[in-house]
Amino acid sequence: MSGTEGTEGTRPTPGGRDAPAPAPAARTVDVPDLVARARRGEPRAVARLISLVEGGAPQLREVMAALAPHSGGAYVIGLTGSPGVGKSTCTSALTSAYRRAGKRVGVLAVDPSSPFSGGALLGDRVRMNDHASDPGVYIRSMATRGRLGGLAEAAPQAVRVLDAAGCDIVLVETVGVGQSEVEIASQADTTVVLLAPGMGDGIQAAKAGILEIGDMFVVNKADRDGADATVRELNHMLGLGAPRGPGDWRPTVTKAVAARGEGVDDVVAALEKHRAWMEEHGELTARRTRRAAKEIETVALTALRARIADLSGDRRLAALSDRIVTGDLDPYAAADQLLAEVTGQ
Repeated sequence: MSGTEGTEGTRPTPGGRDAPAPAPAARTVDVPDLVARARRGEPRAVARLISLVEGGAPQLREVMAALAPHSGGAYVIGLTGSPGVGKSTCTSALTSAYRRAGKRVGVLAVDPSSPFSGGALLGDRVRMNDHASDPGVYIRSMATRGRLGGLAEAAPQAVRVLDAAGCDIVLVETVGVGQSEVEIASQADTTVVLLAPGMGDGIQAAKAGILEIGDMFVVNKADRDGADATVRELNHMLGLGAPRGPGDWRPTVTKAVAARGEGVDDVVAALEKHRAWMEEHGELTARRTRRAAKEIETVALTALRARIADLSGDRRLAALSDRIVTGDLDPYAAADQLLAEVTGQ
C-alpha cells in the first residue's frame, strides 16, 4: 500500500473541499480479484473495496463474505476528542511511531459533511502528507454524510477492509466530538480520548459520555500552560468513577506534544499495555464479539428499514393509518401488525 487515497466518487473543488461527482457508469466488479489485490497491498484495490462498502454497492455482501476469512488481525485504535485538540497531528505521530516499529498502518479519518454541498473538508490528508509516499501506510478519508456519533456509517466495513488488506494497526480518527458522540467506543479495541489544556476539556470530560469511553487519555499540546493541572483533574475524576476491583483496567493519563513528536512513545507504550491487559483478561475477544453483535444488529435494522420504506403508499400501510385516524387502532398496535407482515411472523 502506498500514499493517501481520498474518497472515490468525489471531485476537488476550490478551497480543498470534495463535492459529489457525477455517478460513474455501471461496471462489472471482480470481487475476488479486488480482494486478492488488496491482500497484496495494492492501494487502488483497497480504495475500490472501501468505495463499494461506503456506497452500499450491490456487491457489498460478496465483498464482506470474501473479506471475512482475512479479518481479525488488526489492532483497532480509536482517537476522539473535541475540535482543536490535535487528533490529526496525533494520528500522524502515532503512524510514524508504528512505522518505525515495522507495522503496516491503516488510517480511517472521518470528517464532517457540509450541510449545504454535502462535501467534506478532508484536512486529515493535508496533515498526514508526510506518509503519502510510504508503502506501509494507507490513509482513507470518509465523510459522515450527516450521521451523528462521530463516525461514518460505513466505518465498520471500511475498518474490515483495512484489516483484511494486511494492516497491523488501524487508526480511526473521529470528527471533533462533543459530550455524547461516543460511538467510537463500540468500534475500537482501544479508545483514546485527546484533550488539550486551556480548552475546558477537563471539566467537559466529567460530563456524561466522554469520561466513560476512554481506555486512556492523552493531554496533547502539553507545552501549554495548564497541562499539569489538566492531568491532575483527569486523574481526580477517574478516581471518582465506578469502583474498580483488583486487576481491573484503570485508564491512563499521558502527556504529549504530538506536533514535535514528544511523548508519543509514551502513548504507544500505554496502548501496548492496554492491549496486553485485554489479551490477558479475555477483554479483547469480548470487545470484538460485542462489536460484531452491534454490526449484525445494524445490518439487520438497515434491511428492515428498507423493507418498511418499500411499503410507502402500500395499501396495508394506508389501511392501518386510516384505522389510527378513526380511533380503531393505536400506533403501537399498528406498528406490531406492520412488523408482523414485513417479517412474516
